[in-house]
Amino acid sequence: RHEKARFEKNALIISDTITLPEWKDLGQALRQVEGCVQFWIGDWAMYGDKRGFTGKYTDPKVYDELEEITGIDRRTIQDYKTVSYRTSAGRHADLGFSHHREVAKLPPEKQETYLKKASEENLSVRDLREQVRKDSVTFTENIEMPNDKYDLVYADPPWQYGNSLPNYVTTPDNYYPLMSIDQICQMPIKEIINKDAVLFLWVTSPMLQDAFKVIEAWGFKYKTSFVWDKIKHNMGHYSSVRHEFLLLAIRGSYPLHNLKLYDSVYSEERTEHSKKPQFYYQMIEDIYCNAKKIELFSREKREGWYSYGNQL
Repeated sequence: RHEKARFEKNALIISDTITLPEWKDLGQALRQVEGCVQFWIGDWAMYGDKRGFTGKYTDPKVYDELEEITGIDRRTIQDYKTVSYRTSAGRHADLGFSHHREVAKLPPEKQETYLKKASEENLSVRDLREQVRKDSVTFTENIEMPNDKYDLVYADPPWQYGNSLPNYVTTPDNYYPLMSIDQICQMPIKEIINKDAVLFLWVTSPMLQDAFKVIEAWGFKYKTSFVWDKIKHNMGHYSSVRHEFLLLAIRGSYPLHNLKLYDSVYSEERTEHSKKPQFYYQMIEDIYCNAKKIELFSREKREGWYSYGNQL
């Protein structure tokens, strides 16, 4: 279609005679070329590494030279090279560089499985990313509650959202198995807490009303809340959400051990999905320094706490 479009060094000249289908085809071709260039540069850098043309790639000066040659920053070149190297045995011609990046860390046989699926089902890069992430979720089934009593419960339940999330939002089940409100309420928490105890319960805005059902079912009464300002936004149905609630509830009478009043709002940029700031562990350990503590749905063990969760 050289008569309809002409490439120049810094421009694409398109003829007024081009039809809509031809214009769309041109866009698809440009998209493929973009992915090709990333692989070409990656293979080029990989070849130079193999032949030792510019020295060891562990030497920062080497990337100074590659940056000068290509006009591309070193992190991007490293990314192109790494993905090209890891996927060199099984690339799919109908998929772009970004698809291959999503599977580059996997073994070759896994790469082939996902790339074939992406090709046959016409998965977007985002769809492929979420499929890989969802399949990587591992957990232990049928774990038993501890046979002990605790003064303090800290919980971040795997809430199951009843409404559909926007297409551009990553769903929680890509990261861990979810539980319904009834399942969370039916957990035998009353059996592992003393008559006087405190609960710290994480909840997002869409699940706030249901959180009070959980508080009541577990034998506590709501007292106050803390707000984590995540700095970064998450898109929602009604607002661009950048906060999460930590509710405090009491069973019986359980006053602060250290009468120190923390600010109800704390700001720290969010990182990994569902990972909470260390600040709140430290705050709880400070104001309830003598409590026997259990963390529910935990993923990591913490000194001084009993950790309960299927992803430990």
